[in-house]
Amino acid sequence: MMLAAVNDTPFNIVKILHILAFMVALAPAFVNPLLERQMAANDSSAWKRTLSYASQNSMKIYGSALIVGGLLGFALAGMSDGLYEMSQTWLSLSAVLWVGMNGVLHALIIPSEKAVVGGDASAQRKLDIGGAAMTLLMVVVLYLMVFQPGA
Repeated sequence: MMLAAVNDTPFNIVKILHILAFMVALAPAFVNPLLERQMAANDSSAWKRTLSYASQNSMKIYGSALIVGGLLGFALAGMSDGLYEMSQTWLSLSAVLWVGMNGVLHALIIPSEKAVVGGDASAQRKLDIGGAAMTLLMVVVLYLMVFQPGA
């Protein structure tokens, strides 16, 4: 039984939610480095306070959105009636990179945020590396989604 066809309303709703979830999940990777530089130039304690608030949302909002976004991607493949299959290079690579993004967020970014808020200045470097890795992974996944190599 097919619940939806490609580009019909249910499929498009899931596609929009998939894209929005990733926008929410990846917003901090773009915004936080800019905020850090701007605040450090004026008052380094402002960045620590801001990060304190942001770190409270890392798992609740950003981590959850990253997980939901990936699961919605699998739903899109399942709803596509064979148009999108995990045997396609672009889709399987995207799934592997999504797992990697979750690893970067949960093993590097979230612990580093907590460490910086707790006073460990050396953790800021790990946080910066995690943000850069997340951005790079996102750019590669976006390329795969748009150009679908191997489709």
